[in-house]
Amino acid sequence: MRTSSSIDVLVLGAGPGALAIAAALGREKLRVDVLSASNHKDPWPYTYGIWGEEVDELGLEHLLEHRWANTVSYFGPGASQPKSIENKPTEHGRDYGLFDKKKLQRYWIKQCETASVTWHRGIAAELDINDNFCTVTTTDGSKLNSRLLIDATGYEPVFLKTKNHWPVAIQTCYGVVGRFNRPPVEKGQFVLMDYRCDHLSSEEREEPPTFLYAMDLGNGRFFLEETSLGLTPPVTLETLQSRLKRRLAHRNLKVTALEHEELGLYLPMNMPLPDLHQPFMGFGGSAAMVHPASGYMVGGLIRRSPSVAKVIAKAMLDKSASPASIAEQGWAVLWPPDLRRKQALYQFGLEKLMRFEEAQLRDFFKGFFALNNEQWYGFLTNTLSLNELVQAMWTMFLKAPWSVRWGLMGMQGRELFLLWQFLKPHKEN
Repeated sequence: MRTSSSIDVLVLGAGPGALAIAAALGREKLRVDVLSASNHKDPWPYTYGIWGEEVDELGLEHLLEHRWANTVSYFGPGASQPKSIENKPTEHGRDYGLFDKKKLQRYWIKQCETASVTWHRGIAAELDINDNFCTVTTTDGSKLNSRLLIDATGYEPVFLKTKNHWPVAIQTCYGVVGRFNRPPVEKGQFVLMDYRCDHLSSEEREEPPTFLYAMDLGNGRFFLEETSLGLTPPVTLETLQSRLKRRLAHRNLKVTALEHEELGLYLPMNMPLPDLHQPFMGFGGSAAMVHPASGYMVGGLIRRSPSVAKVIAKAMLDKSASPASIAEQGWAVLWPPDLRRKQALYQFGLEKLMRFEEAQLRDFFKGFFALNNEQWYGFLTNTLSLNELVQAMWTMFLKAPWSVRWGLMGMQGRELFLLWQFLKPHKEN
């Protein structure tokens, strides 16, 4: 049985980020322990979506619970377009999948168990780092020593700090799973965004916009979720619940059998990057890995964890390497300059969208999905190169109506700061 002094990496947390990096480190033959406040086998509360091509490239299509080929959005008419196109869908032409979260969790746990990862229950309370070890002390007084600590405890990390502090834009959702008096979406259809707002009064359309995220789950079951893209302060659960009920009533839809009520997801969309000079690391939500434009993270966890694990394993071949030097090499792979520049652009874009009125936002998304398929897909999955991302954003700007262009050109709040981070990423971290 290993002693705490023989641990290579101690990972804090038990969510997707923690399990993804623990499994990747285990595949590199490192000695990994995981410390979490809850049982690592406890069910995850949220669902995770991913585009079909993305999951296929990762070789994990067997972990999907549902997959749709009929993927659409509804944005309604623009300011100068006839009302007759209200119900005309924007067809995306790409498969979309929903992970079976139990399978995804078991996938990573099995890899951890194969690598003899050791699990600990407890709450990390104190951290001490010297030239040799990171020492975590739990609330019950237990101590765990490791050559590197990775804080993967989510959006309110235990130890990880950021250099910049600002109000974070929160994506909020309220949804239901159940059966309806008639199908709320077409058979076999997935609706990424339904921004139609004909159920709202003109005064309500001046309030922060929300959209419907909906899917046919098969066998007469459907999932409908009213969603706010991201806002500071966030749209309340009560507002989302009221809007979903009104949207359904406007379309003469009634829930006939309620199976599950999604009582709100609060997803931080534009967390500042962590301080990359800390002598330990973060991963997942704690390390700002949520995509600021889409809210996706799982695909990024799967793509980025192997390279981070490899550089950590290589750094540890030097037995005299300090935790700080190992972390420095890990941070350099997790957040290289180009990725930091892309993150600044994504956050800049989100700042703009949070200020858009309802009509502007619908026009923006119609233009966004009019980009070529590879551009908008790469934008949402964060798989474009920096140059490709800039080109996509410039193309979008040139094709946008003037109402959207003016909204994109005006500078408010943190937008100049984020552009400076894009130009000079080394200045902040």
